[in-house]
Amino acid sequence: MALKTRLTERLGISHPIISAPMAIAAGGRLAAAVSAAGGLGLIGGGYCDSSWLAEQLQAAGNQIVGCGFITWALRKQPHLLDQVLTHKPKAIFLSFGNPEKFVKPIKNAGALLICQIQTLRDAQHAVNCGADIVVAQGSEAGGHGEQRATFTIVPEVADFIAAKSPETLLCAAGGIADGRGLAAALMLGADGVVVGSRFWASMEANVGPRMHAAALAATGDETIRSQVMDIVRKYDWPNRYNARVLKGRFIERWHGNETRLAGALDEEAEKYSKAWSEGDPEGCATFVGEAVGLIHSIEPAEAIVARFVREAEARLRAGAHYRV
Repeated sequence: MALKTRLTERLGISHPIISAPMAIAAGGRLAAAVSAAGGLGLIGGGYCDSSWLAEQLQAAGNQIVGCGFITWALRKQPHLLDQVLTHKPKAIFLSFGNPEKFVKPIKNAGALLICQIQTLRDAQHAVNCGADIVVAQGSEAGGHGEQRATFTIVPEVADFIAAKSPETLLCAAGGIADGRGLAAALMLGADGVVVGSRFWASMEANVGPRMHAAALAATGDETIRSQVMDIVRKYDWPNRYNARVLKGRFIERWHGNETRLAGALDEEAEKYSKAWSEGDPEGCATFVGEAVGLIHSIEPAEAIVARFVREAEARLRAGAHYRV
């Protein structure tokens, strides 16, 4: 089976599926597994740790993969982009900040530039910067983002791209966890999808069993957008962004009590760090999106990709039989 789109042609892959570069969770093993299954796997460069990046690039082996960065964090350590580019990645994925500074070195290295955006204005800027692929991320997504919904931002960005830069490709992200989401994204005008939470719930992801278990027991109702996990980790996230996570004891205690948390930061930061190292979903944040309610098992990435494609093809074939 293969589902061909402009994305598969541009990337030289079999299926229009890219795994999100989720910080820590998306290591080299997961990226390689997604690429081996016919998609494009991305390593989550996150907050830019040189030794961790080196380990994950090695773990990816000979598979063709890419790497993603939190743009504002990369600006503090731009040499890490050079570290990744020496490994000839297929693409560099930038999100949460102005990509302009990094366009030239990425293009000069022969990598494709993927820019994730959360507003139409950011999409316009990404296209003007020379993004090869724009990812329109809806607020349903796990991890950091903004307020727009996938179902509306994707076609709005698709219309802009069609009018102003038809050679630029578009992917949808946020709430896409099965073939129905892939088929819907294609119908909305996307060339493919970026999938986070579903690959987070894979055997190859760097996620502990307790967090996986908490996610399998949850529904989309049990997620929330918050900033308390960034406050306690002392990460200097721009105010415009917050993150979708599972509700747990830590989140429920401090969400809405950010000022009080700031006053108890040293103590709470130590407890949060301990919970994170132990994989305790109650004592820290579990970064998954609303699609968690569609995830019922922890599987190999290969099986996830195959099911995506099988379900999407079935939905698209069924849609062709509707009478108009």
